Amino acid sequence: MPALICFPLAFLACYLLLAWLLRQKHRLPLDHPNERSLHVQAVPRVGGLGIVSGVLVAMSLWQPVDLAPLLAVTLVLAALSWLDDLRGLSVRTRLPAHLLGAGVFLTLAGESDVVALALGVVVMVWMTNLYNFMDGADGLAGGMAVAGFGAYGGAAWLGGAPDLAAVSLSVAGAALAFLRFNFPPARLFMGDCGSIPLGFLAAGIGWHGVRDGLWTPLLPVLVFSPFIVDATVTLVTRLGRGEKVWQAHRSHYYQRLVRMGFSHGRLAWGEYVVMAAVAISGLALVVWPTLQWGLGLAWALFYGLTMLSIDRRWRGAGHAY
Repeated sequence: MPALICFPLAFLACYLLLAWLLRQKHRLPLDHPNERSLHVQAVPRVGGLGIVSGVLVAMSLWQPVDLAPLLAVTLVLAALSWLDDLRGLSVRTRLPAHLLGAGVFLTLAGESDVVALALGVVVMVWMTNLYNFMDGADGLAGGMAVAGFGAYGGAAWLGGAPDLAAVSLSVAGAALAFLRFNFPPARLFMGDCGSIPLGFLAAGIGWHGVRDGLWTPLLPVLVFSPFIVDATVTLVTRLGRGEKVWQAHRSHYYQRLVRMGFSHGRLAWGEYVVMAAVAISGLALVVWPTLQWGLGLAWALFYGLTMLSIDRRWRGAGHAY
């Protein structure tokens, strides 16, 4: 039960800091619209400071020693990403840092198999960056954090892993506080300082749960599938068209829905329904692990049909990617 206290602690710390930062609006770094953006006005991008601070406050009381490598690397990546928000860093700086961070974490956490280590680094770096790619509409990334890390927290609690539950619930609590300022119309964005650590934590906590036998590998994929499926299918599609995938774009499925007339609020609520459903499915896997193949196939069918429907509407409206 003490792990549950981390949720309100992180919420309160994040909320108070972001409320104070909003009063300093003229001094904050702004996210100006560009060719990838769906917003039309400059918005402060300091939400990540609140999320990271909320988690740190909760963890200063809980102090999960076994998760120290994960939290330490996350903090370093958050600091680097904050510098990126302030000054802008090239991909030549960011990507090696993400690769190094993933490698350091997995090594310190006890991964010794070379193949598993290499595969783990690739998966963690992709998850870290895809979360950033999907942070492009009001309320989307914050809602995914509440649902995804909330599911992690519930699964860890059911599995008798209080440290993992405490960290997960801290992230969910801080994300919920951030969502108070980011729900459409957003007054704050999380910036890279928020999205990069969230993606890294999503991968890292998922890895810990699989290693400790708390859940099957499908659970992390399932609970974050609204982001994983969109980002991965979009990347593969762009590669197939011969596009320069490192350049900014607006061809994610969620971006195309907004460009076809969905409001940010309508998109957010629609995504929340899916996020809640996959979170519940993930928790069901903890109780009934034999459901993994049936649930996996059902959700694969759902995503496939949904994307086909969006593609058909997109082409029918005469839009170009």
